[in-house]
Amino acid sequence: MKTKLFTIIGLLTITGLGLVPLTANAQEGQIQYYRPNNKQGINVFETSKKDTVNFTGLKVKIGGGFTLAYQTLKASNTATPVIKTVGSSTGNVNAITPIYNGFNLPMANLLFDIQLADGVRLNLTSYLSSRHHEDTWVKGGYLQVDKMPFFHSPFIDDIMKSVTLVIGQSDVDYGDQHYRRSDGGNTIYNPFVENYIMDEFATEIGMHVYYKCQKTGLFAMGAITDGELNAVTIAPTKIDAKTGEVNKFPPAFIGKLGYDKQLSSDFRLRITGSVYTVNSANSSTLFGGDRTGSNYFNVMSNPTTAAGTTLTQAVDYNAFSGRFNPGFSEENHSFMGNLFLKYRGLEIFGTIESAKGRAITETSNRGAKQYAGDIIYRFPEETENFWIGYRYNTVSATIVGNSTDVTVNRSAGSVGWFLTKNIMMKGEYVTQKYKNFDATNLFNGGKFSGLVLQAAISF
Repeated sequence: MKTKLFTIIGLLTITGLGLVPLTANAQEGQIQYYRPNNKQGINVFETSKKDTVNFTGLKVKIGGGFTLAYQTLKASNTATPVIKTVGSSTGNVNAITPIYNGFNLPMANLLFDIQLADGVRLNLTSYLSSRHHEDTWVKGGYLQVDKMPFFHSPFIDDIMKSVTLVIGQSDVDYGDQHYRRSDGGNTIYNPFVENYIMDEFATEIGMHVYYKCQKTGLFAMGAITDGELNAVTIAPTKIDAKTGEVNKFPPAFIGKLGYDKQLSSDFRLRITGSVYTVNSANSSTLFGGDRTGSNYFNVMSNPTTAAGTTLTQAVDYNAFSGRFNPGFSEENHSFMGNLFLKYRGLEIFGTIESAKGRAITETSNRGAKQYAGDIIYRFPEETENFWIGYRYNTVSATIVGNSTDVTVNRSAGSVGWFLTKNIMMKGEYVTQKYKNFDATNLFNGGKFSGLVLQAAISF
């Protein structure tokens, strides 16, 4: 944590004292169309259109997420030594950084949810501390509109019974996995320690429009965004190798169709299909938009590259260790299908994904595929405060400079306990292996395994 962080915390404390009259009654049950930041938010995807909270005036809820982890991971590879100079450091760029058992950097999020009007809610989320950005960064902010009382129109009121608008810099709603992932200090929705190998997550400026039919369980979403994590106003100058023209920054389009229904008191079925497409971008980050970093610290890293980095924290050079980014920074066309089943305490969550894209220096698209399956059992039936789970995740892709397609496989088993709805403990044993990387690649014969323990508080 840096001095800047402590200053912000002090200011927030003073601000919070000033907001006591507003927040005294601003409990979670009094924020409309809202996903709780605790156990009650598990398996919540899009917020419901059920109007269960009466609007009685401005409400402000200050929330947070805190995660502390201890890991015992060990990594190795079989890559051919390659001596290079990186910055001021010279050494074998294919050597694996030795790591030992220890605590990881604690991560923290700060959340504001403000009920501005009947059916109108503002969310602002900041990362107070994370692996990728140790200082404070604003994740994003958006307005969620479920009603439009300011139009005083019965016709619009009737439309808004099934429509939701999300406007601003928000999570790109591509696929369902991003609703179950760890996000900095907020890890309470994830029954495992880490996210997928190919982690689909970004925040972009735009608007999502949802249509939800409560009776049938059918819903649809369409969105248009700027296609960038960081908004761009400077005119492009780089030449696109595929078109031979100066790069262009058209919008990205996202779509989702789904069915989500509680078919009986015991059984819920959800199935969705999503698409994300952008033809060119300044820097598309659908597979690299996380500003917090991986929960597997320093695995498959290289000490020479770290020592030669110009970043103030050497760990930042490989903040996404254990993940795989296909590098589709210019063009990206991705599809994901998800299946979610819950029968009493048994949950099954499955993912199939096919992505194609390229960098600006490439003339043709490459492909990447990902498959994942989670099996979770929560018990006892009355509270579901404990769980055991298993995940298998595999990615295969064509990468630049490698003679064949590569594969990354991961197996992870987890156990967890909710001490209260806001306090969670979990442990995961993970094994990950890298296949078909060339001998001169750091990941040749790469593998890591070990135990990671996490404690999380979210409110």
